[in-house]
Amino acid sequence: MDQVIARGLVFYGRHGVLEAEKNTFQRFEIDLVLYKDLKEAAEKDELNYTINYADIFYDVGEIVENQSFNLIETLAGKICEMILAKYAVEAAEITVYKPCAPVDGEFKYFAVKIERSRK
Repeated sequence: MDQVIARGLVFYGRHGVLEAEKNTFQRFEIDLVLYKDLKEAAEKDELNYTINYADIFYDVGEIVENQSFNLIETLAGKICEMILAKYAVEAAEITVYKPCAPVDGEFKYFAVKIERSRK
């Protein structure tokens, strides 16, 4: 299956179980892999046969920046639900990175990756 890939989308949101995480914006990075047959888009060279990058960026940002969840698992799930409901894709793979997690130690990030498909 063909893929539309968006890597390193950066947004600032308030997700986490601690009160400080709910009150302070933190950096979140999102990777998307959207599975869609792109044959018609390639043949016709028309945007309406694929996924508009700007639209998907805006829609993901709306969730990350304007909603608040305890878990990044929930955040990833909500992004995936929106994509499957709004875009003509067969499946979606969402990775949410939390590089500023409240963990006392050195790390690059903590992340959650989910994959969902149409049934």
